[in-house]
Amino acid sequence: MSTLPRPVQAIAPDPGATPTVGAPLVVRTVELDDPGPLLDLLPLPLRRGRLNPAGLVSWVRRGEGLVGWGEAVGFRTRGPQRFAEADAWWRHTAAHAVVRDEIGMPGTGPVCFGTFPFADDSAAEATLIVPRVLVGHRAGRWWVTTSSHGPTPMPLPAAQPAPWPPTEVSFADGALSSAQWAARVAEAVERITAGALDKVVLARDLLVEAAEPIDPRWVLQALARRYDNTWVFAVDGMLGATPELLVRRERGLVTSRVLAGTIRRTGDDAKDLGLAASLARSSKDLEEHEYAVRSVADALAPHCSSTNVPESPFVLHLPNVMHLATDVTGVASDDVTSLTLAASLHPSAAVGGTPTREAVALIAELEGMDRGRYTGPVGWTDASGDGEWGIALRSGSYENHGARQLRIFAGCGIVAGSDPEAEVSEADAKFVPMRDALSGR
Repeated sequence: MSTLPRPVQAIAPDPGATPTVGAPLVVRTVELDDPGPLLDLLPLPLRRGRLNPAGLVSWVRRGEGLVGWGEAVGFRTRGPQRFAEADAWWRHTAAHAVVRDEIGMPGTGPVCFGTFPFADDSAAEATLIVPRVLVGHRAGRWWVTTSSHGPTPMPLPAAQPAPWPPTEVSFADGALSSAQWAARVAEAVERITAGALDKVVLARDLLVEAAEPIDPRWVLQALARRYDNTWVFAVDGMLGATPELLVRRERGLVTSRVLAGTIRRTGDDAKDLGLAASLARSSKDLEEHEYAVRSVADALAPHCSSTNVPESPFVLHLPNVMHLATDVTGVASDDVTSLTLAASLHPSAAVGGTPTREAVALIAELEGMDRGRYTGPVGWTDASGDGEWGIALRSGSYENHGARQLRIFAGCGIVAGSDPEAEVSEADAKFVPMRDALSGR
């Protein structure tokens, strides 16, 4: 193990300082002894004395992954070229960094986190962030990475004061009420039945307000406790627990987990086993799932020398719902980065629909809102192009600088056999993870 110089407790720096113009990014990664659970290391994110939810990043599943705080450097853009512009910025930034990496694993050395809007015309920005301090854990190894525009002390991460629960939380309809949204689902079914398209994914939102600023660490820890089979993420004020891995690239191997087709759990194990069997036989859900798998396989094919698509899905059990799931794998045939792969996969049929152009147009017509970064790619990439990108599901975004308001989202895949009231129930089930976390549970 490396000896850490100047051990200090992790404190979130104020990211407002301006870096020296033209100075390269200086990145150092060293090994750590076990510092404890990753999410317990996140400090209270402050900026000029106020809670700053955007000051934290997270990508954690079953205790492994990455957490960080502060912003050494970042990039923001929007519009149809957001992925290409972000990828070009990161390639340039990583190529010119001064790096000392004593570990040499995926997720060490220069690493940036990103979150992207769903729609080309969204008012939300795509954001890439290189955290000042990043702590990682994988396969029995721990490390810390610092990034800055000059020499910086290497911190010794330590457990932080416990986060506080949300207080006096209220939930209100967002763009549409349940009844209004059900009517939009019915209209979508009519369009599908008439042959305008095969599938569309419609989302709705809820507005959340608390009496005091909502500590993002509480939300992340609550999600991780209940949903350990998901990737618990936070980037630039967008946070959640996604069960869907859009793409992972690791030393040439490409993996994508597709989820489409959902049924709500009852909490009774025997009944849930029966429901899982009915989900696996449901023609409506299998049709929805097939569209999603096909869209992912087709998007990966140009970048892979070979792909493997299982013949039938498995049922993924989560505490609140069960999904039909398929893991598509491939071998990368070029130097495409994980971010470029994420861009080529977005929007998959699992979050947009089929055909894509018609589905995205219908989403804009019927949803009555700007999704922002909901259902957009969220995750991380390193200097080699390896990384993991999920789809921002079971998630919400902070709505103002006071950190007392969030907007949370849920969506459902609509096909010819969809029943509007059943889709409302499914959406309600998908709100549960964020609702419970924000209710202090």
